[in-house]
Amino acid sequence: MSQIKNAQLRYRIIDRRIRDKYAGYPTKQDLRQACEEGLYGEGVGNNICDSTIEKDLFAMRMDHDAPIKYSKTEKGYFYEDEDYSIDNIPLSEDDIDAIKFATKTLMQFKDVGMFKQFGFAIDKIFDRVHISANPLEESVDNFVQFESVPETLGTEFLPLILKAIKEKLIIEFTYTSFITEKEKTRKVVPLLLKEYRNRWYLISYSLVKDKIMTFGLDRISNFIETEEFYMKKIEFNQDNYFKHSIGITSFDEKPKKIIFKIDKIGGKYLESQPIHESQKLIKEGKKRNTYQLNVLLSEELKRLFLSYGNQIEIIEPEELRGTIKNDIIELSEMYS
Repeated sequence: MSQIKNAQLRYRIIDRRIRDKYAGYPTKQDLRQACEEGLYGEGVGNNICDSTIEKDLFAMRMDHDAPIKYSKTEKGYFYEDEDYSIDNIPLSEDDIDAIKFATKTLMQFKDVGMFKQFGFAIDKIFDRVHISANPLEESVDNFVQFESVPETLGTEFLPLILKAIKEKLIIEFTYTSFITEKEKTRKVVPLLLKEYRNRWYLISYSLVKDKIMTFGLDRISNFIETEEFYMKKIEFNQDNYFKHSIGITSFDEKPKKIIFKIDKIGGKYLESQPIHESQKLIKEGKKRNTYQLNVLLSEELKRLFLSYGNQIEIIEPEELRGTIKNDIIELSEMYS
């Protein structure tokens, strides 16, 4: 942490301690101890010296107009103006712009089930930071347009599933398959909630099939939170599980080496936003560059490649090249 940021944190700790009327007039030692506890988690330490506190008090007086006085009677510090707080210092324009940007992002999720309980608070924060002292000031909306996040089915289960994950509770629900459209009752141990392309998915351990399975929350119904605990160890590491995945699909296979060519414009997109952490440029050509990936062959990967149209050509493996070739032929016949 930078010295400047550390100092700003100490100022706020000192400010809170001086304003604490129930704790009395703090001595220099009291302020040092409060800073030690606030920054390092212990009141007794040698991280902060008395001279640092003296410099902080001086800086607060000079830079922030803090009305800090020393009472000889009480043998401690106090604010001459009882209403003063360093938190009342106006934010800079950069600070305000950053807060407005953050609250605008937060507003995207206020209607999602998991966050609805905070909807009123989010509205208050949003309204407060968007009230300008200058009525002629242009709103951030004139400079930034956010992607709208559509509300999807199943988000009402987010807090229930999160609770079950934390408490290691078994859950039951009815699941409707996208492919067969058949309903089945599932009994699982929830392990992880994962969002992908504005949809939420549950990664869980199936007690019936004895394996890790993924379920889309938008296809879940008749949710039941049981009172059964599952305390046995489950071999699951979320980072390793999705290490070679594109999207939400993962399975117990080794990743495949994918070689593909892409034109110069598409290559610029890939450089600015790589498909996967394993992506690397292996050959630079006059019209097209050649890249390599090490990922699992999945439906999400195929859809991603198809989205680039004629900008991309799959070189290997032949399995993926053939699949995409057949899809292109079918698509061509559809439009012929």
